[in-house]
Amino acid sequence: MPLRQLGRGTCGELEQALNHEWLVTNGIGGFAAGTVSETNTRRYHGLLIAALAPPVARTLMVSAVDVTVTYGSAEYRLATHEFADGTVAPQGYLHLESFQLDHGMPVWRYAIADAVLEKRLLMQPGHNTTQVGLRVLRATAPLHLELTPLCAYRDHHAHGRGGWQPRLREIPSGCEIEAFAGAVPYRVSCAGARFTPEPEWYWHFRHRAEGARGLDETEDLYRPGRFTLSLEAGAQATVVLSTEVEVDDAQAFAHLRHDVERRGAALLGPLPAGCPGAVRQLALAADQFLVERHRAGGAPGKSLIAGYPWFSDWGRDTMIALPGLTLATGRHEIAAEILRTFAAHLSEGMLPNRFPDGGETPEYNTVDATLWFFHAVAQYTRSSGDPSLAAELYPALSDIIGWHRRGTRYGIQMDPADGLLASGQDGVQLTWMDAKFGDWVVTPRTGKCVEVNALWYNALRVMEGLASTLEKQSEADFYRQGAEQAKLGFQRFRNPARSALYDVIDGPEGDPGLDGRRYDGRLRPNQIFAVSLPHSPLEPADQQAVVDACARELLTSHGLRSLAPGEPGYVAQYTGGPHERDGAYHQGTVWAWLIGPFVDAHYRVYGDAALARSFLEPLILHLDSDCLGSISEIFDADPPFSARGCFAQAWSVAEVLRAWLKLHDAGAAQPAHHQGETHDSRNA
Repeated sequence: MPLRQLGRGTCGELEQALNHEWLVTNGIGGFAAGTVSETNTRRYHGLLIAALAPPVARTLMVSAVDVTVTYGSAEYRLATHEFADGTVAPQGYLHLESFQLDHGMPVWRYAIADAVLEKRLLMQPGHNTTQVGLRVLRATAPLHLELTPLCAYRDHHAHGRGGWQPRLREIPSGCEIEAFAGAVPYRVSCAGARFTPEPEWYWHFRHRAEGARGLDETEDLYRPGRFTLSLEAGAQATVVLSTEVEVDDAQAFAHLRHDVERRGAALLGPLPAGCPGAVRQLALAADQFLVERHRAGGAPGKSLIAGYPWFSDWGRDTMIALPGLTLATGRHEIAAEILRTFAAHLSEGMLPNRFPDGGETPEYNTVDATLWFFHAVAQYTRSSGDPSLAAELYPALSDIIGWHRRGTRYGIQMDPADGLLASGQDGVQLTWMDAKFGDWVVTPRTGKCVEVNALWYNALRVMEGLASTLEKQSEADFYRQGAEQAKLGFQRFRNPARSALYDVIDGPEGDPGLDGRRYDGRLRPNQIFAVSLPHSPLEPADQQAVVDACARELLTSHGLRSLAPGEPGYVAQYTGGPHERDGAYHQGTVWAWLIGPFVDAHYRVYGDAALARSFLEPLILHLDSDCLGSISEIFDADPPFSARGCFAQAWSVAEVLRAWLKLHDAGAAQPAHHQGETHDSRNA
């Protein structure tokens, strides 16, 4: 079932082929990624990037497997590499006839005179194993193949330098490589092929995308030897790259391909009949982010990777992306496991901001991740129709509210005067606008943040409803009173001069008000959550004003800008080195995931599902560019809105998929409640 497909017009133009990427994952944090031309342009590109402490400790082991074909008297080198001096050699992309995703599997077809060689890549779920299948689709004589693996052993965030000598041991149909004493060994094998050990280093491969990010861009790779074999028309072979002790090369590929196709069909089953191919592809992409999180002495839990290629699992991203990645596709059991995994890591009323890549102690520097937890639990309960998980988590949820009322880390505490949540501490970034370079916190947002208090109000209403369901009426009254106080206090965010909401109040930045406190009126997208969340603290007229302000000054084809043009500090492009990019990250840069809350809010105010869904179309089209079949993290703030950041981002995929399916259901349903209703079932 090809869902995305490219022909020679893209494959045969090097710059285009380099700018189209692909991604395959194994469900435990490991992955394979690269470009259509098979040229690695990032340090994160490779065929086997293993998660040695799932889902982290990701280690690049095999960068590439070069294929050279002799057919008749001619030689065809199908690899394409770029080197530090600018040389591109060989130029195998010139033979690439097509590239497609088939059930999420990348498939290359190379034209070799009158012959066609297909290459297909799979990863085994739950294992650090990649299989590369080679099949001759058409030929009038045997194809003689030489396969050259190019290997490494390094953290996927770093580049490797050559010259060291790993231990190389021959095994049946291949070799085992142990980089150094204590390193996890891995195997490269190909059943039916002859392996000839020829250890040698290849020098100075260039990763151009890293240079564009202001980082080191060169790497050396190790060749353990060569495989040789011949294939006739209809014949196939499999190269296996694995940390596993044994892999059945001869049979594993066919079985694995069948499992991938069957899994893909199951993922698509809950989607509406006649669902467009692009939406089906989003459902397949959603599965790539779901992973196991191993725990010492216990059964693995579930989590999700925030973005490929460099993020691990983050609390905020997980809670925001969970409804779209799991509930929208009917995967309630996985959603419940994820919620339990994160609940087990609660500390002083806070969820972890992230689990570090090296497996260190989780970090808790976030004010909003824990509040998104309430939203995720409520969405699970609504979608599944099962209140038992919410009842199970109720004591933990109550404890969270208690910590936030009396105070927890980083100055996070409810102000008893207005019922709003304040937060902030010098040198710490607590909201989702969390860029920091050295000691420079780009957007500290100390004080009372608009989205944090929209989430706080929503959480109190969630607890009111849950307490009522559990027949804890006195507690329901307590949460109702807290919500009503927070709603009244929230009106302080109204900025009548701009028909919008202040971004932060009662902090050190902004203009002083008549009460002597400061009000930061810079137009940012954070206010949209005061309309998009199921429980809104705003009345209908203010809801519409917020939507219109965001549409007028923040909306782009690929999401919402993080700061309106013309505001002090606005940055139009997310380019340059780490300092420049961190400075632009939330100072105008467009975030794709924000399109989900925007269309929710637009539909709430205007009640037109088809109109709201039209805002998603440009991101649906984005599936055919950059990382094929997925959605990027961010985009430049000015046209042409070039994609930046992670090439596949969990909450980008999740929010487009969730919003599309929600609006599809809404469009097929009977007219709902009157527009602008404060507690609108369409946003539940």
